[in-house]
Amino acid sequence: MDKKELRKTVYEKSQRLDDGYKRAARDTIMRKVLESKEFRDAGTVFVYLGTESEPGTDGIIKAAKAAGKRICVPRCIKKPFMDAVELTDETRLVPGSFGIKEPENGRIVEPSDIDLAIVPCVSVTRDGRRLGHGGGFYDAFLKRTGAIRLCLCFARLLSENIPVDEYDVMMDGIVTD
Repeated sequence: MDKKELRKTVYEKSQRLDDGYKRAARDTIMRKVLESKEFRDAGTVFVYLGTESEPGTDGIIKAAKAAGKRICVPRCIKKPFMDAVELTDETRLVPGSFGIKEPENGRIVEPSDIDLAIVPCVSVTRDGRRLGHGGGFYDAFLKRTGAIRLCLCFARLLSENIPVDEYDVMMDGIVTD
């Protein structure tokens, strides 16, 4: 199955996940991230702002803030480029070009300053092959940073096999329920 077909299959599967499962899975995933050595050791955390179909990151952002970590979130510029923008109390989040909240203002964080990148996916394999939404934003961004890459995924959306292209970036770890 090619990426386009697999993406469609996983999207359909995602639509059938019940709310109770997603709530419990989000709590488990968040707990695992917060208990991880990668999170504890990170000074600067790059984290996506999720949608209803993804494991949420609000709790991770709140915990990082409470721990005094520097937090940055993605802002898409033009395909396939995005910046990491520091998230502070003054940051205004507005719907971006994909309907996902993005910072309207804020200081750009250099990719080399990021210790941990928390990355979304449509699906991922246990060995770190990630299927994104197809825009290439995360792959292009992750190539510019030496950060540890953790991908969050509902266990019911994991895949056994995802085709990998030369521009795909492997994940260092998978966090699932």
